Amino acid sequence: MLQMKSLNGIKGILYAMISSGTFGLIPLFTIPLVGEMGMNEPNILFYRFLISMLLMGAICIVRGDSFKISPKDIAPIFSLGVLYALTGLFIIYSYNYISSGLATTIHFLYPICVSFLMVVFFKEQKSKSLFIAALLSLVGVALMCWSGTGNMSLIGIGLAALTILTYGMYIVGLNQSKVGQLPANTLTFYILLAGSLIFLVYTQSTTGISAIPSLKAAGYLVGLAFLATVISDLTLILAVKHTGSTVTAILGSMEPLVAVTVGVLVFSEFFSYQSLIGFVLILLSVVLVILADQRKKKQTTLASIRDEE
Repeated sequence: MLQMKSLNGIKGILYAMISSGTFGLIPLFTIPLVGEMGMNEPNILFYRFLISMLLMGAICIVRGDSFKISPKDIAPIFSLGVLYALTGLFIIYSYNYISSGLATTIHFLYPICVSFLMVVFFKEQKSKSLFIAALLSLVGVALMCWSGTGNMSLIGIGLAALTILTYGMYIVGLNQSKVGQLPANTLTFYILLAGSLIFLVYTQSTTGISAIPSLKAAGYLVGLAFLATVISDLTLILAVKHTGSTVTAILGSMEPLVAVTVGVLVFSEFFSYQSLIGFVLILLSVVLVILADQRKKKQTTLASIRDEE
């Protein structure tokens, strides 16, 4: 029993790191789509969620997963879809005003929102280790992403800051709502379906739906849909199931780490010794979370074994 719970905890941590890491790839695909390929944000969002929904549906069919849900699940699933869609909307528009690294850094503050919601509304026990890890990771991200010069547009900062609330509420919703107990593949499909419908209406009412301009753009959209949406959201749901919303949120430090690495290697963004210090602090925060989570699970399991005896 102890070994099984420990294994589930490790799986949850790995899922959380994969989720945040792939989410950090969003700038890799969206910046070229908006820039050199000339697509507008509403169309990128629409195709991102449409392709993601189709890919996730195909995965469910191949695996033989059931699409059946209860009518009472529709409202909470749609609410989760709205929160996830809003996160994508705010983050992509923030790139018009501030650098992707800065936008990702601000977005990463969502663990504070998650911890606040869990402690205040769901009475989760406060953890000194998680608090220290959150501080380390936030300082590390700040050192990495604010070490260069950049445009400090208040509009961009505000848009990125809105994702703190939407994504934090999304993670807590996954953990606390009954729909979070649905099979991960099925839940992911319906959340992406909700997002597709939302952006269908949004795109039609703003710029109108345009054809994908080139085969290259289609490839970027598939990459955005599969890696930064399907894989990211599916592993996020699995992470929350296995290790909880707070640990999953803290391990989101992989997201700015990946985003800044992409910025340096692909977009030639600034990197210094100060950035390296931030990198090390983020890795330390991840290790601290892993150790704290495993220790907590072992203590809980041992206590339950003693109670049974």
